[in-house]
Amino acid sequence: MPILITIFLLVLMTQVISWIGQSVLLELAYTLHLWLTRSPLLARQRALKSEILSTKSELLKTSAQDQFAKWAKLRRSVDKGLADLEKLNTQITSAKSSYALKFNTFIWLLTTGLQFVVGWWYRRAAVFYLPEGWFGPLGWWLAFPFAPRGSVSVGVWQMACRRVIKVGERVVKDFLAPPSAPAQGDVAVEEKIKVAEKKEM
Repeated sequence: MPILITIFLLVLMTQVISWIGQSVLLELAYTLHLWLTRSPLLARQRALKSEILSTKSELLKTSAQDQFAKWAKLRRSVDKGLADLEKLNTQITSAKSSYALKFNTFIWLLTTGLQFVVGWWYRRAAVFYLPEGWFGPLGWWLAFPFAPRGSVSVGVWQMACRRVIKVGERVVKDFLAPPSAPAQGDVAVEEKIKVAEKKEM
């Protein structure tokens, strides 16, 4: 694949990730990870929650005065279940934090890190050459820092791609946004203009 398209796709992928949001992608990836690995922690959490709920409903049906021994036993069981659930929730949170760190590192390597590597690897290569004399003395800037004179460097091409994608995003947002109602001040100005036009007639 030509370097021109490779860099454009890398920049586009980075922008798409920023549009979706890294936290949203993390939640989706973590949910998928749990589903694929069939996490024993989540299975235990689900089982413990249902056990606590059933014990709690039985506790509510038991009279503390008439059946104190049974009520106390159920109460201890609910308290122990809640303590176990809290420990389990701490383990799940810790596992999710560890996964988030790995996921964020992977996303950084996939986007920013890969752009750095490609930029460094092709630092002396020309993405494409410009017709002679198009930019005059400014042609050196487009080849900055190490590309041959009269060409566009990888760094400049990355900046240009990023800018074009952001402008395209803004255009699409403006196009899809519903038209806004005129502000209160605009309405008053329009009424004054209409009154002035009627007076002139």
